[in-house]
Amino acid sequence: MSAMPACKGDIRIRTALAPGDLGMIVHLHGVHYAREFGLDTSFEPYVAKPLADFVTSGKGRLWIAEQNGSMVGSVALIDDGQGVGQLRWFLLVPSVRGQGLGRRMLGEAISYGRACGMHRIFLWTFAELKDALGLYQRFGFVVAAEKPGQIWGAQRTELRMQLVLAPTAGR
Repeated sequence: MSAMPACKGDIRIRTALAPGDLGMIVHLHGVHYAREFGLDTSFEPYVAKPLADFVTSGKGRLWIAEQNGSMVGSVALIDDGQGVGQLRWFLLVPSVRGQGLGRRMLGEAISYGRACGMHRIFLWTFAELKDALGLYQRFGFVVAAEKPGQIWGAQRTELRMQLVLAPTAGR
């Protein structure tokens, strides 16, 4: 798929992968989460392995935001089967936050899930990501489970959030 129309200034969102994209997604997650939240190097393989599996499976869609030819954000919606999607790898670099780009990317992912017939989308995040949590909640995601523990170099509380897209008979 080709690039989508421009968003806010010179930021573009595309869904077609280019060489180096996967490495850059892992890099941005590693660097920014280390700087902002102190995550250690165990976070990068947590991002890299399922990202590679996702791309080779072809089950879902990945959105990449670019500004002046540099990646500034990403998000993916994985088709987990049986009408369930998992949102993953949602990150915007600090310089593009607060411009509505995250809202747009999350909206596109949710719209894609609806178009694919998904009835529920879930994600895993952690409690320190206050701005992301607020955005998820504005879209209707609710905390479904909390999991405190030692992960990525510190004690953290992981949160499983979910969004029901459409009622399903028997559920």
